[in-house]
Amino acid sequence: MREALALAQEHMLAGEGGPFGAVLVKDGEIIARGWNRVTRSFDPTAHAEVECIRAAGQALKSFSLAGCEMYSSCEPCPMCLAAAYWAHVDRIVYAATRKDAASIGFDDAFLYREFSREVKKRRVPLEQKLRAESQFVMRAWFELPGQVRY
Repeated sequence: MREALALAQEHMLAGEGGPFGAVLVKDGEIIARGWNRVTRSFDPTAHAEVECIRAAGQALKSFSLAGCEMYSSCEPCPMCLAAAYWAHVDRIVYAATRKDAASIGFDDAFLYREFSREVKKRRVPLEQKLRAESQFVMRAWFELPGQVRY
C-alpha cells in the first residue's frame, strides 16, 4: 500500500495527473505499477488502477489477472472497479475512500446514480441501431474455431 501511496505522491508532484497510485501484486511480489496520467496523456481513462492493470497484463502476457491483488491509494471509481472485475483481480485493498476523493473534487457519485437509472433516463443518450448485423458478427466470433474466450 505504501508503494501505491508513494506513486500517487511522486507522479502528482511531477504534474502527471491526480493524486492516485496503484500496484498489482502476485505471489507477494509487485508485478505492475500505475499512477494517474489523465492530464499528462489527455486520456480520461488513464486512472492509476487502469494503467496498473494494463501494465500487469503486459508483464504477465495475459488478460486474466486471477491470483493478483491490487493495492490502490483510493477506493476505485466505477470504471476502475469494472476494469478490475474484467481482469479477474482477486482482491482490492484501498486507502482513501470515495468520499475522501469527493472532498477534493473527484466525485463519482453521479456515475453510481447514472448506472442505476433506466437506459432511456440517463444523461448521455444511448440509441440502438443495426442489432441484427451486430448479432451476426457476434455469432461468427462465437463459432470461430480457436477464439479465446474471456
